[in-house]
Amino acid sequence: MMSNRVTELFGVDHPIVQGGMQWVGRAELVSAVANAGALGMITALTQPTPADLRTEIARCRDMTDKPFGVNLTVLPSIRPMPHREYAETIVDCGIKIVETAGSSPEPFMDLFNEAGVKVIHKCTSVRHAAKAQQVGVAAVSVDGFECAGHPGEDDVPNLVLIPAAREALNIPIIASGGIGNGRGLAAALMLGAEGVNMGTRFMCTVEAPIHDNVKKAMVESTELQTDLILRTLRNTARVAKNSVSQSVVRILQEGGQFEDVRELVAGARGRTVYETGDVEAGIWTAGLVVGLIHDIPTTSELVTRMVAEAEQMIARAAAMVTVAA
Repeated sequence: MMSNRVTELFGVDHPIVQGGMQWVGRAELVSAVANAGALGMITALTQPTPADLRTEIARCRDMTDKPFGVNLTVLPSIRPMPHREYAETIVDCGIKIVETAGSSPEPFMDLFNEAGVKVIHKCTSVRHAAKAQQVGVAAVSVDGFECAGHPGEDDVPNLVLIPAAREALNIPIIASGGIGNGRGLAAALMLGAEGVNMGTRFMCTVEAPIHDNVKKAMVESTELQTDLILRTLRNTARVAKNSVSQSVVRILQEGGQFEDVRELVAGARGRTVYETGDVEAGIWTAGLVVGLIHDIPTTSELVTRMVAEAEQMIARAAAMVTVAA
């Protein structure tokens, strides 16, 4: 077991977090992550209404007695979402760990602080992480350019971003992006993080509630099989490369605007991919770490293997160091 501020803050055995993932962060996966001794996150906006979120939290509690949290992502959307109502539901259900993403968590901090909720805010830059620390979050999850979903517009990979964040912050940092094995966990700890956040890797586990065809496609992928879409609109997203993502890239490079790709990037099409296994049906997110995914283990097998490998890598590195007398 690895013990540090992340494990102590959130009451988990291992400094590994399953971040929020639209359509994927459901009770089946979250409870499996929790039971493996890591920190799972239900994705609030996967649930159509706050009432549905309440039901999903109860369902997860039926599957685990370990700590888990809820992700609340606040971003502009085609259909406006009642984010405050979701936040109030999270509090009403007694959840004590929340991962926020997208906009600043500041508008929700009064609610969360009053209820004793510990907030992890996902950031893509040091300046945003510093702001999150200023408004009182317990930890930050710092997303490097390698990550799936929204990597921001600065294009800084974790080899630089994590040490830069460590120099600027005093709260715990969780490294996110490009991590899928024990080597990545060990590297993140050496860079100054106290834990890792994984989305893509947890998608490719037995318990992830997505079609096996998607998991198999990930196993067969290399690190070259993602696309950055919406770059010209400064709303960059990293997704799995397929015919749809390639069309989006081409249309925007040729001068198209959001209205020209709206239907192609619709979230409902991504949900269809996960439910039917047709990996060409829409946009679906995947990080560069797909190039490091070679199997579909249970969540417990993955977490146990990662921690053991990280310990081996750290011990091997330490053995290479000779201290002069």
